Formats: sequence, C-alpha cells, structure tokens
Amino acid sequence: MTQRIGFPFCWLIQRLQLLRLLPLGVTCHAVFCCLLQPGLEGSDSLLYLSCNRSNQDQGYCEREVRLASSLDFWTLSSENLIAMLPVDPVKENYVRKVKNCIFSMAFPTPFKSGVRLIAVSKEVLEDILDLDLSVSETEDFIQLVSGEKILFGSIPLAHRYGGHQFGIWADQLGDGRAHLIGIYMNRQGEKWELQLKGSGKTPYSRDGDGRAVLRSSVREFLCSEAMHYLGIPTSRAASLVVSDDGVWRDQFYNGNIVQERGAVVLRVAKSWFRFGSLEILAHDGELDLLRTLLDFIIQEHFPSVDVKEPNRYVDFFSIVVSETAQLIALWMSVGFAHGVCNTDNFSLLSITIDYGPFGFMEAYNPDFVPNTSDDERRYKIGNQANIGMFNLNKLLQALNPLLDPRQKHLAAQILEGYPDLYYTRFRELFKAKLGLLGERKGDEELIAFLLHLMEKTEADFTMTFRQLSEITRDQLQELAVPQQFWALKMISKHELFPAWVSQYLLRLKSNRNDSDSERRERMTTVNPRYVLKNWMAESAVQKAERNDFSEVRLLQQVLQHPFQKHSAAEKAGYSSPTPSWAKDLRVSCSS
Repeated sequence: MTQRIGFPFCWLIQRLQLLRLLPLGVTCHAVFCCLLQPGLEGSDSLLYLSCNRSNQDQGYCEREVRLASSLDFWTLSSENLIAMLPVDPVKENYVRKVKNCIFSMAFPTPFKSGVRLIAVSKEVLEDILDLDLSVSETEDFIQLVSGEKILFGSIPLAHRYGGHQFGIWADQLGDGRAHLIGIYMNRQGEKWELQLKGSGKTPYSRDGDGRAVLRSSVREFLCSEAMHYLGIPTSRAASLVVSDDGVWRDQFYNGNIVQERGAVVLRVAKSWFRFGSLEILAHDGELDLLRTLLDFIIQEHFPSVDVKEPNRYVDFFSIVVSETAQLIALWMSVGFAHGVCNTDNFSLLSITIDYGPFGFMEAYNPDFVPNTSDDERRYKIGNQANIGMFNLNKLLQALNPLLDPRQKHLAAQILEGYPDLYYTRFRELFKAKLGLLGERKGDEELIAFLLHLMEKTEADFTMTFRQLSEITRDQLQELAVPQQFWALKMISKHELFPAWVSQYLLRLKSNRNDSDSERRERMTTVNPRYVLKNWMAESAVQKAERNDFSEVRLLQQVLQHPFQKHSAAEKAGYSSPTPSWAKDLRVSCSS
C-alpha cells in the first residue's frame, strides 16, 4: 500500500523522530502545528492543517479557516484511538478469532478496474471535513475515498465487535468490509471518524468478500443523507464511488447468483461504537478491556457523565436508554423501518447506522417489513420499540459485570422506564404531526383513531400527514376532499372518517391563538413531502447500473429539502401514489 507522503513530510518525519514525539506512521497534529507555524506566512495550503490537531487547545488556531483546496496538507489521524485502545498484535490480514483488543490493523483493498465518482455530499465535505467541493474532482480524492491511498498519519483499522442477530448471540462479527481510515478534527473542534464501506476484506470478513455492491451503496448514500435532512440522528455519507470490478451476490437468497459492480461509500460519524462493541468484551470475559473502552467512550462522547464518578456506567446507561427511545420514536414518526435491528447495528451514541434492507413505509401497515430475509417479521416497523428494549437489555447484561448490586438495581429501574420514555416522545412527535398544541385528554385516542383508519384503507403514511398539513379546516369540514389530496381521499372512503374529522377539528379549536394558516405552516415543517421510498431508490439503482446517475443526483437534491415542494420531484412522481410495479417491493439483506 502506497502512502501519500509529500515533500514537507520527509523533513517533518525526521524532526518528529528526532524529538521522539510519535511512532512512525502516527500523526501528532499538535506537533505538526508547532513545527509548521514558522512556514505558514504566505502559504494558503498550510493554513488548513493548523486546526486539525488532537489537543483541544484552540488558542492560537484561527477559527475562520478557509476550506482546503487540495488534500496535500489535509490530514487524518488514528492516534487518539490507538493510543488509548489496544490494537490486535497480529498484522496479517486473514480471517481469525481476535482476542484482547478493540481494533485490528487492516488496509483497504483497491479496486482493480477504474473507479468513478457518482455522488458527493457538499455539506459533509465543506461543513464537516473542511474541504472545498472542488477537491472531489481531484484524483487524490478519488483514490482516498475508494481505498487506493491512505493519508499519512492514518492507520486503517477494522473494529472488533459481536452482537445478537435476530435475537441470537452471533459471537464475533466486526467490520467485515469496513475500514476506519482516520479521525478528522474540523475547525469547530469536532472529531469525526471516517470509514470506508465496501473496501475489502478484514480479519472479521468471515466468509464474505469484503465488498459492497452498487445497489446497496446507492441506497446507503441516499438514505443516510435523507435521514439527516429529516432531522434524525444518523451517520453521514461523504461520497459514493463505483468500479467495474465484479462482485457476486445472491440478492434474494434463492440460488440465483449474479455479478454486480463493487462500490464504496465514505461515511462519517462521531463514533462507530455500538452495543456489540461492549457485548463481545463481556462475553469473552475481557472485563478490564471492557472498563477501558467504556471509560474512553464516556470521556470522548458523554460530556455530561463524570468519568471519575463511581456511578458513571449507570449514568451512561441512562443516557443511552433515553436517546435510544428518542431515536426509535423519530424513526416511527417518518415511517422508517431499519430492517436489521441487531445489537451490532445499534449505536451507543444513538444515531442511525448500518443502512441495509431499510424501508420507508408506504401504505400504513404496522407489520411492514422491508427485509426479505426476515421471515419471522421480527424487525417489522411496529416491533421496533420492543426490539429497542431487547437490545438495551443485552447492553445492560454486558455492563452488569462492572456494576455492584446497588448499581445493577438502579440500571434495571432505568431500563424499566424505557417504555414510558418511548411513548412520551412518540406522543409528542405525532401530536406535532397533527398540529396539536398543549396537552388535552383524548390526544392519544385521536392519533390511534387516525392510524386505524390509515391501516384499514391502506393510506400512504407520508402523504396522509403531509396532506393534512396542506388541506384547510374548511375543506375538511365539508368532507369533500379535493382530488389533489389523494391519500386523504383514500381515508375519506372509510365510514368512520367523518367521526375522526369531527374530533380532530374540535381538538384544533382548543389550540389557543392559532390560526389555520399557522397550523398548516407549522405542520409542513414536521411532515415531509418526500422520503426515500423503496420504489424511488430502486428506480435510481436501475439507472445507475446502466451508468445513468442522474436520478441518484436528483434524489440527493430532493431529499436535502424534504419539506419543500420540488418541481422535478413532482414531475418524477415522488409525491404521487406508489406505482403498481412497486407495491410489494422488499429489499434483500445481501449487499
């Protein structure tokens, strides 16, 4: 693997080695800043480096730094992780059982064929990574995001974790096709972990080839960005590249193996640690390492928890329980089904990660399952809150060896409070979707009544709430729903629709000092017009497989503004009824 070492680094490495300030291959940004300061005058490119360092002292760093116009002096570092957490001493990249470490060193495997950039997120590049959008047009960028080159200072890592898959302990899992290529600290002082997905084999690949295909990579890129703009905590996608390398997949597990094209998504998150990161250590009896990792996570990502406090693990668990309840309620508010809610796919930071066979519910159905491999419908959308409880219980089991009897009791009580946390947030979100202000008796029944009508009439979930945001009270009062509100038109055919409308309008009257226009304006800010429905993603994928990436880019643009009407989206039918060919579309777990 060729590392990118430009001219200034040759001199710099010598200085660093002489000073014995860091081991070879590990970048110390604080030292970089000190050594480069004398040469900054008149050098635009070196300005970008000064803010990306490991210490938090920003005293001499300019806060208003221009975006980097190249990758020449833009750096990543693995030092914060490898300095605090043990790395597998075995350096060879072969599948094996790994013990007593958090990471294994593993380099991405470059594609053999040419690589093409399909899409980038301007916001991720500029607001998170301090890179000018023009950088994405350079060969250096393509090589970085496809795994062909690793920046100096970065040691690519694959994370070891385990997990419960479909309710059963699956033992060691880990990053089987993902490489953490470094941490970037941006000009706001935020640390972001950059990870390539689909970049080749690691010690955790099991029987896999370490690759991801174009089909699943398009979906991941689009959905992670869509979720962000919907206001739901999520990992982000910076770029999507595709190659002509062949990858063999049995998409629907029916024996029909076909060749697809390999692709890589560069995704970023504050952390990729998940429930399974702790489970594997508890399961293998590595309790000292479990304590070390927990303290590291608390120190880095839970500032409200005192790492020196004896009850810190209980405090940590309390936050995870609360934030997990919040996340799943948010999923439900937009009709999102993750599809594979295994403990290894649940983030300790309560962000949405690992987009696989997800789906946005179209016709309202609490039994909606987007995953073809979920025969028992374990992860149906209506069961996600229960799965959250199951996963949190498994997390608590991993924490228990570090807790005394009193702390175990406290943690168990916290977990018992999860249902109330979830239902409280669920109620708040759906009241907002209906434009209800304040607290009134009967609000829960009003929400449940509407969902019942939607289920019986198979009304579109997203568009029902959106059209309630657009229709006037007078139009509802007349019960003559205009044709343009096609989702509401479907519900209006139910015999109980007039009764619900009557209750709803009566409840709206209790909103003090609230006009109908204010109600509609408020509702349109929480009820999206566009979500990434499966048929939309499938249409974009089919075109992408023919090297037509226009719909991928159109969807990206539309999903960045999900609450605003978009002429091209309307022309494409994104707010129209689901096409007949897509009614039963479900998504394979094979990616």
